[in-house]
Amino acid sequence: MCHDRNSVKFARLLQTPDDSMIQLIFQQEYLAFILIAFALIFSLTFHEFGHGKMASLIGDDTADRAGRLTLNPIPHIDPFGLLMVLLIGIGYARPVPTDPRKFNTRWGVLLVAASGPAMNLLLAIIVINVYVIGLKLDIGLFQTEVANFFFTYLALINMLLMLFNLLPIGPLDGSYILPYALPRDAARRYQMLNARYGSYFLLGLIALNFLGVPVFESIWKLGEFMLGIILFV
Repeated sequence: MCHDRNSVKFARLLQTPDDSMIQLIFQQEYLAFILIAFALIFSLTFHEFGHGKMASLIGDDTADRAGRLTLNPIPHIDPFGLLMVLLIGIGYARPVPTDPRKFNTRWGVLLVAASGPAMNLLLAIIVINVYVIGLKLDIGLFQTEVANFFFTYLALINMLLMLFNLLPIGPLDGSYILPYALPRDAARRYQMLNARYGSYFLLGLIALNFLGVPVFESIWKLGEFMLGIILFV
């Protein structure tokens, strides 16, 4: 009976990810809390590592010297960002420090900005395909409801992080990528407007989501659709 209840809970979390982490604790859904916390920290760690690794590859050792070129999640965790995840389900990690003056290519800012979302996409591709291969090979580890929830959620949260960070607003990675696709004058105007209003627009999107506009649910649904595209097995 308990297995059936957990199955329903896991299925609901995958379809409508609207529970904050702290709500799961109050609902005594401790396993779901642990799995989601691990998936989030794991994904955010790889996202920030991707930024730092790309910067290192193009000549900037700032992240390495700051101890951030690591897959150890502790240096990447921002206490307030983690608290936000626990309380409202939306948060962030510590941005990896970079010094564009050290980049050995004029495409450095673009490459570093794109590497975080690219890392999340790579993780999503690996996770969902490994999971499906495990199912097809009838490996016991992959046959449980918990495995279905964890691997699917891990792939989806990486798709969500990729898509969300590609939004060209505020400090998100997309705001560093978009100028490369615009004419020089348009790029300059965009950067000025984003520097002044981008963070407010980002906060506005978050506020709209909590007021009932399905902003993040729409991104989540797009991520679900894209999982089918990146499934190769």
